[in-house]
Amino acid sequence: MIRIIILTLALTLGCVPIFGKKLNKDLWPDGTEISTWFKDTASVDISKYNSYRITDYGVVNDGRIHTKEFQALIDMVANNGGGVIIVPQGTYMTGALFFRQGVHLHILDGGVIMGSNDPSDYPLLRTRIEGETCLYYSALINADGLDGFTISGKGTIDGNGYTFWKHFWERRTWNPKCTNKDEQRPRLIYVSNSKNIQIEGIKLQNSAFWTTHIYNSENVKLLRLYISSPEKPVKAPSTDAIDLDVVKNILVKNCYMSVNDDAIAIKGGKGPYADAFRTNYTDIDLKKFPEMEGDGGNENILIEDCEYGFCHGCLTLGSESVYDHNIILRRIKVNQANNLLWLKMRPDTPQRYEYVTVEDIEGNAKNFLLVAPWTQFYDLKGRKDTPMSYSDHITMRNITFECDVFFNVKPREDQYHLSNFTFENLSILGKNIDLNKDYIENFTVKNVKADKK
Repeated sequence: MIRIIILTLALTLGCVPIFGKKLNKDLWPDGTEISTWFKDTASVDISKYNSYRITDYGVVNDGRIHTKEFQALIDMVANNGGGVIIVPQGTYMTGALFFRQGVHLHILDGGVIMGSNDPSDYPLLRTRIEGETCLYYSALINADGLDGFTISGKGTIDGNGYTFWKHFWERRTWNPKCTNKDEQRPRLIYVSNSKNIQIEGIKLQNSAFWTTHIYNSENVKLLRLYISSPEKPVKAPSTDAIDLDVVKNILVKNCYMSVNDDAIAIKGGKGPYADAFRTNYTDIDLKKFPEMEGDGGNENILIEDCEYGFCHGCLTLGSESVYDHNIILRRIKVNQANNLLWLKMRPDTPQRYEYVTVEDIEGNAKNFLLVAPWTQFYDLKGRKDTPMSYSDHITMRNITFECDVFFNVKPREDQYHLSNFTFENLSILGKNIDLNKDYIENFTVKNVKADKK
């Protein structure tokens, strides 16, 4: 009876005593509890689905493009009530594929879905790119408006990006201002307007453009993935590992990421009125600003137990992001990244990055923390004043790290305000270990050891 009373009291207080120890709840940076949904990392069980092996339906390993046969199989499975499409050992070439409700994808070890390197195999459609809704190429794997879609297995999805990369850099030689919209390229995976998604176990490599783009979706798990694109001998331009764009409840766990751009980039919108979804602008006409369609914030993103090779940013907020709340990066190892945490502050966009925690990290990067203006495609669209942005409640703790620059923060009070930062339990070895607390309002520094190398 006494034990029951103690247990009941402990639950009421938010902790459970076990053998004299108190187990605290797992909390988001704003103090709310992380739901048990984030603890379930069980693998997809494909045995509960009817299975369809692609080689039985005309998709064969013969070096030719089989988009038509592959899409016909997806449509047939959907019309038959759903099931899982099995990709066996071998390399199967295809252009853009559009999955339908109830159809899942499982790639066996040694199985490879190889994307076509012909841009005409990726239909142009109205989609979401770089914080705007616009006409752009479809991805290799497309999942729109789906509930419960899964990709699983131990195989590979390969974007076959070399030709696309080469064309991009060739265009850059005669047009140094060439952008991703000037030299369009397909993404590897694009999940949009969906929920309850799980992508696990497979290798995602050589994407022509962004590798995994999740837009306007919730309850998405990315587990045990190996995501890569080369930096040498040919740079794979803008091949972000994971782009999270207007999302809620995202788990990225036990993944390896090494790409020639940001590993995880938080997106959501850009432009002088991009935060209209959070405010009461009455003079915004989407017909005048059609690219703003679909702007939004990001909430409850947990990235844990991952390993990073070369990348531009381990966790990057921006370059097109409006509102980000409750983001955790924890228990990761980093080797040869450019930035551990990168806050890109757009002077033409009102932004708020809040309640971000980076903790339990070891490794190295050029910059431990980088906060600076980002002016790519700068356009106030006629707005006379500069919209103010804010970053607050940013915590970096329990980190052992080697870097070139420890505190690379560019103060710009005319553009953005930084407040409520915490550095705690840091062991830093760096070339530049200067720390200027005056740049941030209410900057807490506890147990920080920074040695010059």
